Amino acid sequence: MPSPAPSTAAAEGVTTIERCRSCDSDRLEIFLDLGELPLPDALVAAEDLDGPEARYPLDVAFCPDCTLVQIRQEVPPEQLFVHNNLYFSSFSSGLLAHCQEHALGLIASRGLGADSLVVEVASNDGYMLKNFVEHGVPALGIDPGPPQAAAAIAAGVPTLQEFFDAGVARRLRDEGRVADVIIANNVMAHTPTLNSFVEGLSIMLADDGIATIENTYVKDLIDHCEFDTIYHEHFSYFSCTAVDRLMRRHGLKLLAVDHFPALQGGSLRWTVGRGEVQESAKAFLAAEQADGLTAFDYYRSFGRRVEGIRRDLRALLMRLRAGGQRVAGYGAAAKGSTLLNYTGVDTGLLDYVVDRNVHKHGLHMPGVHVPISAPERLLEEQPDYVLLVAWNYRDEVIRQQAEYLERGGRFIVPVPSPEIL
Repeated sequence: MPSPAPSTAAAEGVTTIERCRSCDSDRLEIFLDLGELPLPDALVAAEDLDGPEARYPLDVAFCPDCTLVQIRQEVPPEQLFVHNNLYFSSFSSGLLAHCQEHALGLIASRGLGADSLVVEVASNDGYMLKNFVEHGVPALGIDPGPPQAAAAIAAGVPTLQEFFDAGVARRLRDEGRVADVIIANNVMAHTPTLNSFVEGLSIMLADDGIATIENTYVKDLIDHCEFDTIYHEHFSYFSCTAVDRLMRRHGLKLLAVDHFPALQGGSLRWTVGRGEVQESAKAFLAAEQADGLTAFDYYRSFGRRVEGIRRDLRALLMRLRAGGQRVAGYGAAAKGSTLLNYTGVDTGLLDYVVDRNVHKHGLHMPGVHVPISAPERLLEEQPDYVLLVAWNYRDEVIRQQAEYLERGGRFIVPVPSPEIL
């Protein structure tokens, strides 16, 4: 399905890098081209459906020198994380539970108290830091999103509305704010200037402090063909090897690794600092070398497998539609934009998508213009099938929609290959 021609804004707003974001190598090797896609969070109001809509090229490359997987395109951060960002972490109960467990674990293991400081980068609506505030641990959030920062402040979490980098870290350190713990969940992948970001961590951390960083694990992404995790907001896709090499460039080390296979399609938590490297980090680094993640061949066939998902998902939905079946979708997040636009699943194949985020209701998915509604619509209309666009929240969504299933509804999971549950 051909994409509309990109608008003038698309041509002017995007740049393409030729050198690695981490080590500056000029030997990037491309292994996936997703064509031209709209910005994933540029949701469309009803009155703008007939207007121009910018599309941007998107391809993915591997750096043989530091092993970082990365997209080559850069769109101005303000377009990605300020003007179009309607993501609020607090709408996911599973994520809230995961973060509370992490926060309480840090308080106990690090002995955090009234004399400590916990800083979170990309703190969103304060969903994580409120756990520290409630236990009397001083906290500071940093997030560029106006509504998210405002929500955090309203929840009692001190928050700076800005992008984090080495300059911000230096200013805060000069003010006497030195962090015992820095938390960076699902943000390092969103950072085009990786070296400034990590230098900022190094500047702000106390000598014996740690930073915990969570992001999608590139091994899970490749092994499970999670191509919809790739979009313009995600500049990098990390292995432990790539993280360790990046950290060491700035005086930090990869100390420990925790794997959460069910979180966001497979995530790792990297603990970094200046202390002793633990066995978990050594084991992951050795396994990546043995499994081939440090060489281009591991990534080479990914594009063909992604094309297979597009072919099979369209064929399945077209067959259901031809049989008179009603199909809706669940999830209006950024990954859904990549999934729907790359596969060409528009209003001809999908009636609407639902999402718990009230800020998205009444808007339309970028590119394909599928309308977004509240989850209650599934029970009101009882479609025959629901495409689980937010497949990374599969278990949580299925629990929420138990009544829909009891009434005879069926879910379609698109990744790693389309199947009906």
